Amino acid sequence: MKQTNFSKLDNSISTKIVSDTPGRLRLRIARPDRQSKKIQHIVNLLEAQPHINQVRTNIDHGSIVINYDSKSSNLKNLLTALQDLGIIFTDITVGNTEAAASLSNAVIDLNRQVKQATNSVVDLRFLFPMGLSILAVRQLAIRGLQFEVIPWYVLAWYAFDSFIKLNVNGIYSPQANEDHL
Repeated sequence: MKQTNFSKLDNSISTKIVSDTPGRLRLRIARPDRQSKKIQHIVNLLEAQPHINQVRTNIDHGSIVINYDSKSSNLKNLLTALQDLGIIFTDITVGNTEAAASLSNAVIDLNRQVKQATNSVVDLRFLFPMGLSILAVRQLAIRGLQFEVIPWYVLAWYAFDSFIKLNVNGIYSPQANEDHL
């Protein structure tokens, strides 16, 4: 790809390649760089390139989709051109920090242990909402309808909501349920 009329960005922009298929590249921009002025500058520079057919953006989600002529250019040339612009390709964090990943792995391990201990009769997807339901009933029995502390209906809602969210697939499949947790 020719690098005609490339003016480098004032500051580098961290991005992650979300998907790449021949002729189409989708990038996710790091949250601090999701500014319409920066993104529009990138779009203008990209659209000026002869092998790029279309550039679409979604600033709220930090997404840039680049459609390019895969017959006269390849992904490597496009990535080089983007790096020359000041775009840095990294594994940007979109909510998954090391601490979150460690906690998630610990919960997955605990869920496996619970399933093994109960011969796959129950897992944390059942036990967590059940525990909240028991707390809701206990709160109602001991305190009655009380609004000053966590009332029973809040715990009941959390029990219902967590059960629905943890069992989104609708049909029970041991393999599918293990994949979600």
